[in-house]
Amino acid sequence: PPPPLLLLALAVALRALNCFLVQTSFVPDEYWQSLEVAHRMLILNISNYGYLTWEWASGLRGYSYPLIFASIYKALQLLGKDDVQLLIWVPRLAQAVLAAFADVKLYSLVRHLENAETAKCVYFCQLCSWFTWYSCTRTLTNTMETLLTIFALSCYPIKGSKMGSSCKYLALIALAIVIRPTAVIPWIPLVFSHFLQEQRKAVLILHNCIPVGLVTVGTSLIIDRVFFGEWVLVQLNFLKFNVLQNLGTFYGSHPWHWYFTQGLPVILGTHLPFFIHGCVLAPKRYRIFLMAVIWTVLVYSTLSHKEFRFIYPVLPFCMFFCGYSLKHLKAWKKSAASFLLLSNLLPALYTGLIHQRGTLDVMSHIRQLCNNSYQSQAFVFIMMPCHSTPFYSHVHCPLKMRFLQCPPDLTGKESYIDEADVFYSNPLGWLNKEFYNDTLLPSHLIFFSVLEEEISSFLALRGYERTATVFHTHVPQGRVGSHIYVYRKKTEMNH
Repeated sequence: PPPPLLLLALAVALRALNCFLVQTSFVPDEYWQSLEVAHRMLILNISNYGYLTWEWASGLRGYSYPLIFASIYKALQLLGKDDVQLLIWVPRLAQAVLAAFADVKLYSLVRHLENAETAKCVYFCQLCSWFTWYSCTRTLTNTMETLLTIFALSCYPIKGSKMGSSCKYLALIALAIVIRPTAVIPWIPLVFSHFLQEQRKAVLILHNCIPVGLVTVGTSLIIDRVFFGEWVLVQLNFLKFNVLQNLGTFYGSHPWHWYFTQGLPVILGTHLPFFIHGCVLAPKRYRIFLMAVIWTVLVYSTLSHKEFRFIYPVLPFCMFFCGYSLKHLKAWKKSAASFLLLSNLLPALYTGLIHQRGTLDVMSHIRQLCNNSYQSQAFVFIMMPCHSTPFYSHVHCPLKMRFLQCPPDLTGKESYIDEADVFYSNPLGWLNKEFYNDTLLPSHLIFFSVLEEEISSFLALRGYERTATVFHTHVPQGRVGSHIYVYRKKTEMNH
């Protein structure tokens, strides 16, 4: 077997490359639930600017995950290196290094359970997965949940193996649950199975489960107490909102079968046939991994709001079966591996470098307003579906900025419409009403190309000119256009 150190170096180099080859945005949460919060935590004691989304006002998210990035920011600040490019890339590089460690852990786990040959195949499948490439270096709670799931799996006492540490794997699950409460879902069958095969059940509960639970909940409570300024039980609020009130549907709902017909097939991609083959081949003792996958997908199917990233944590389990299949293809192994690599290369590079890159690229145009004397007069208004772009974490100066907001209705009114929807129902009327006086006008407007025609009279009348066009995507949908336009108000510049 290759020495773990060499393997680790290779893995880190590969994931670092991965990190730099992902320059697109996936979902708003990768900034708004991590970097933006961390940036605000850093800035609060210097100059008060930043923005927290409604989840933070309602105590639905905990500060434990953003604290990781706030610590990175603080370290950079103390070193005098809080340059905006470093603030953007260092958190992602940290995530990439963790992803590399997780890849190696997965390899070691399979080598222990099976043999080096199967481990190589699983590792290869993991590195080939386009969705892992696309997601594993992002600052998403789903990414962290997936990495912690791999770490926990490597300590899990699977039936018939002499390895595993109850305390370690339970602590890792607990940490994952603090970061994202839904992390408990894939582990329910695994923990239950462990409990059934455990001889000393009382010891497991009294010496492992309860102490680990208390320490983690206690720590997370204290962290949240410090930053919220009051006692908040985030996990309870999260559960109330997403499950009991089912307000997640505010962000779109899908049919019950979506994960089976679209979600899982898409994130597995060309690994799908190998996954199915592997499930048929694998020995009985690995059935618990398959159970975890099916159970997780079933549970998520009952929630109406569905996203690809929600089932990302089952991908490592799937990779185990894909690798098992690859290993047993004997004569066809080489061609199957080539097929996997080539078929994943295109989607990985396309989604990482091209699709939806505009909302990150446009931030560099906003950053330019920071370094000149014009900063105090500048006012940037982002007229896009809300949270399309990151915010101060990608600007790092107290520029006046505004975007269209869209908190869900927490009061229970039937007729509730958020600001973004009001705007899109009549953009021209909204702009004229909002900026009734010329002194209120933003110096810069940023919006998707699809909106231009509708508000052209406002732009012409108020003296705006287009200063930049930024490519965003080849598949514009609804309010999201193929390009992003930056418009600047003429008059102020001529004085």
